[in-house]
Amino acid sequence: MLFIKFVQSLFKALNSDGTPGQVGMGMALGMAFGLTPLVSLHNLVILAVAMLATVSFPGVMLGWALAVPLGFALDPVFHATGMALLSAPALTPLWTWMTNAPVLALLRFNNTIVLGSVVVWLVALLPLALLFRMLVARYREHVFARLQQTKAFQALRASKLYTIYELFRP
Repeated sequence: MLFIKFVQSLFKALNSDGTPGQVGMGMALGMAFGLTPLVSLHNLVILAVAMLATVSFPGVMLGWALAVPLGFALDPVFHATGMALLSAPALTPLWTWMTNAPVLALLRFNNTIVLGSVVVWLVALLPLALLFRMLVARYREHVFARLQQTKAFQALRASKLYTIYELFRP
C-alpha cells in the first residue's frame, strides 16, 4: 500500500500543473528534509520557503521521499564535512557565537551531521534544481507523451472515474 501511495505521489508531482522549474526546485528543496535531520529549525525555515514560494509542493514531497535513503547512506560524508568545518580554527569564533545565541543555538550546528548535511545540501541545491528541472522536462516530453498515446491511458481518461477525479483535483 505504501508503494502504491509513493507511485501516486510520484505521478502527481511529475504531471502537476507546475512548470518543470517549479517541480525541480520543489524537489531540490524537499531533498533537505531527507538529507538533514528532520527535527531541526532549518527544516522549519525550508518548509516556510516551500509554502511561500511558487514551487510544486508535491515536488517537495517527492524530493523528500527520494532523499531519505540517500541521507542515511551519506551520513559518513556529512559527519566528515561537519567535523572539518567545526574543527577549522578560523571558524571557531563563528561556532562559539552561534552556540551562545539564543535562536541560532536551535539550529544545532554544533552537531557534525546536522552541520555537514546542511552545508552539502546548500552546495547541491542549485545543481539539483537544474538537474530535476531537466529530468522533469524530458519526462513530460518523452515518457508522458508516449504514455498518453497508449490505449490503457486513453481508456482510463475516458472513464467516469477520471472525470470525477478531474472535478476534485486542486
